[in-house]
Amino acid sequence: MPEKHRMNEIFEVQPTHAGVDEAGRGPLVGSVFAAAVMLPVEYDLPGLTDSKKLSEKKRDQLAVLIRQQAIAWSVASADVVEIHQYNILHATMRAMARAVAGLNIVPEKVWIDGNRIPVGLTVTAEAVVKGDAKIAAISAASILAKTARDAEMYALAEVYPQYGFDKHKGYGTAAHLAALEKYGVLPQHRQDFAPVRLLLAQGHLHVPASMQTKSVSD
Repeated sequence: MPEKHRMNEIFEVQPTHAGVDEAGRGPLVGSVFAAAVMLPVEYDLPGLTDSKKLSEKKRDQLAVLIRQQAIAWSVASADVVEIHQYNILHATMRAMARAVAGLNIVPEKVWIDGNRIPVGLTVTAEAVVKGDAKIAAISAASILAKTARDAEMYALAEVYPQYGFDKHKGYGTAAHLAALEKYGVLPQHRQDFAPVRLLLAQGHLHVPASMQTKSVSD
């Protein structure tokens, strides 16, 4: 049945407002993603909440429904070049601002998960700590951002299956660190993140198979 998110009434969220959230600040590889979503007063999104509290299957199901039911939605990202140039925090803010700018309807207000507001927004904005569990549009944005981020990891795993990106999604797990040590740092890795930076200092660069040379006996 269509429902209203009970917290929306506490925060006075309107259908003319957008929720914004990010995904992928912590991993060692890939872009950081952000999404902006405007939801109608009533919607049918069973189990909508912070993406981190949902299984991957449930996130994927909800992402489809969110795109179908949202008044407007947008997903944006900042790549590893920007993360290196601006640092992860400011790259995330840039991705958030892009997501808002990408909406095909200009929102009257933007609700942002966290405690910071991106520079350069041309609309009224308010940050809400743990907003992804409090405001429906932010919850929806967290799901779109997370599923887009995961899709990038699955695509990267197709090219570099030995790193296991489809399993750890780029986070600094033991398996990922072991793969980095064995196979080297990829161009898609975040060079300023400590484990990657350490390996780069030791010369652990990934060498494509096409560039590897075999020793030939005389």
